[in-house]
Amino acid sequence: MLFWQNVLRILDTSMECPTPYGWFHLLWWAITIFVAIALCRWCKKEQAPRVMLIIAIVVSVLEVYKQVNYSFSYTDGITFDYQWYAFPFQFCSTPMYIGLLAGLTRKGAVHRAASSYLATFALFAGLCVMFYPTTVFIDTIGIDIQTMVCHGSMIFQGIYLLYCGYVKLEHKTILGAASVFAICVSIAVILNEIAYRSGLLETETFNMFFVSPYCDPSLPVYSLVQGVVPFPWCLILYIAGFSLAAYVILLAAMGLQKLGKKETAKIA
Repeated sequence: MLFWQNVLRILDTSMECPTPYGWFHLLWWAITIFVAIALCRWCKKEQAPRVMLIIAIVVSVLEVYKQVNYSFSYTDGITFDYQWYAFPFQFCSTPMYIGLLAGLTRKGAVHRAASSYLATFALFAGLCVMFYPTTVFIDTIGIDIQTMVCHGSMIFQGIYLLYCGYVKLEHKTILGAASVFAICVSIAVILNEIAYRSGLLETETFNMFFVSPYCDPSLPVYSLVQGVVPFPWCLILYIAGFSLAAYVILLAAMGLQKLGKKETAKIA
């Protein structure tokens, strides 16, 4: 028990809060790019389910650490106070669950939809955070590493799935991915409603996917319409907006594939 307490104390070590595009952030950008290149070069298409499963397991272990770190305090003995705002069902938490689903299921509609989600929606979300990480850094080194692994893995996993052809580069791919996203948003809405009706919001912050109508708007862009447009329509805009962004990711991959074929044809 003492060993694990010491490990958790080490992971709770403070550091100067990283800044966007400071050395820590750029280091993890370099790591993300390196892993993406390594996966695309050395991992074959047939290895994709195993890759997704391994990434999901690693991210899950780090998420458990995050929950423990946020919930326990060691300043005056050991005290426990669960931080509901950190409940692990935000948009960027879903690749952890969807990756496990994709890695453990056999080929089929569910597996294809889960893989497509990781290659489009998750890739887009990871890029957003890595390009604009203003809210993910704190002064705890373990949590900063956890968030970079989480969001970086969304990028290199998505790039690998698209590059190796495991996720088909065709328009209908977005349909399966969007269905997974809609299910995830629906779960988040249900959790937000439960939190409200249970009275949890009287003392805690609980806003999964940042779409709760009972919490102050905080998500960039979406917050501009959240206080103006009625909630059901607001939610539809949320799903449509992210689906469009994920579709652009897919279109970009399709465009790069066509460009690559043209260049190969020229060389030949």
